[in-house]
Amino acid sequence: MHHFFAYMARMRHILRWGLMRNTYPENDQEHALQAALIAHSLAILRNTRYGGTLDAERIAARAMYHDVGEVITGDLATPIKHFTPEVREAFDAMERMARGKLLALLPEDLRPAYAPFVTPEEDEEHRVVKAADRICAYLKCVEEIKAGNGEFLRAKEAIAADIEALAMPEVRDFMREFAPSFGLSLDELSYA
Repeated sequence: MHHFFAYMARMRHILRWGLMRNTYPENDQEHALQAALIAHSLAILRNTRYGGTLDAERIAARAMYHDVGEVITGDLATPIKHFTPEVREAFDAMERMARGKLLALLPEDLRPAYAPFVTPEEDEEHRVVKAADRICAYLKCVEEIKAGNGEFLRAKEAIAADIEALAMPEVRDFMREFAPSFGLSLDELSYA
């Protein structure tokens, strides 16, 4: 018996944004889908508009798994993760351990196929997934602010600056062409 997918199902129990008051609670499973959708779109934007050769479907799959270690570690709030370089290093080591433990829960013959997703390398695909993750954080802030939750105002500004600093044209395009819609009501989306 192998427990890998039972652990993956527990992503729905890992709540995000733990130190902030949330109007709309979000869990890792929901976040993984949004990150996969956005990462996929970033790869398509790069390939279509900027001559990229990224594998959009592989990047979407990598994004689905980008936070899987949190089923063991939990979601540590960003201010805590980045409190000191030592804390960041310790958390990174803990996450690597968690990812390795999860990979070991698969049958041995399947581990090589899952390793690029569960224990990914920091390559260009990883960079696109990280960009999608930051966009998801920005969109969460937009939705919370739209719901009247001012607690996300500073986070939105800081995350927007992080996104701008990525200097990725596909990210710029997504933010210009798709992100503004997240601030609209259903009526505004439906009758625009």
